[in-house]
Amino acid sequence: MKFKALFFASLFLSAGCSSQAQFNKTKLGKVLEKVNNQAGGLSESEIANGLKEALRVGINNGSAEASKTDGYFKNQYIKILFPPDAQRVEQRLRQLGLGNEVDRFILSLNRAAEDAAKKSKPIFLNAITSMTINDAVGILRGADTSATGYLRRTTNEQLYDSFYPVVDSTLNLNEATRYYADLVNTYNKLPLVQKVNPDLKQYATQKAIDGLFVLIAEEEKKIRKDPAARVSDILRRVFGQAGQ
Repeated sequence: MKFKALFFASLFLSAGCSSQAQFNKTKLGKVLEKVNNQAGGLSESEIANGLKEALRVGINNGSAEASKTDGYFKNQYIKILFPPDAQRVEQRLRQLGLGNEVDRFILSLNRAAEDAAKKSKPIFLNAITSMTINDAVGILRGADTSATGYLRRTTNEQLYDSFYPVVDSTLNLNEATRYYADLVNTYNKLPLVQKVNPDLKQYATQKAIDGLFVLIAEEEKKIRKDPAARVSDILRRVFGQAGQ
């Protein structure tokens, strides 16, 4: 009988201790949260707003850089050159004295990309409005270009659909499509060469998109690493905290 009394008493005390521990844990959590907030801790909504602001800054700067004259052509990191499977065409044609025609084609290719980049901003901004808090928290804790990666995942298809007709139109306007077809067809007539497809519009469109993301990624890295690039209070708070 005495054993049973001791057993039930121990159960009661155990349950009481458990409840007290749970209570203390809840109180401790609230205290820690309060201290964190007083120390400059950020809510999830603030993190989301900061990430969206960072993307807006990156998009504005990246799009402006890409769409200006020579934005692609004079940037060695995003300049569009002959397609990889056609680089042997370029080499051979230069050997044949057609260097001016090759240079004119490459310039026209980059002009098409610069024109297409002007269409990018509304597509990017629409993607930002769809960003969830979970997306934002993951991006903040991710790699230096996590936000750019998010944009690429959510906008590449729409960008392609928007860029393609612009690239097509500009290539036709500059006669780059004809230049390329003429160059490739000239090359294809040479003896003992591997034939190359003279259609380049898909290649040019995707390269234009890739170049734009290169510029936006650079802007994102600046915001994450350089306090001077954090041009608003929310950027300073979010990325200042992230760097601590």
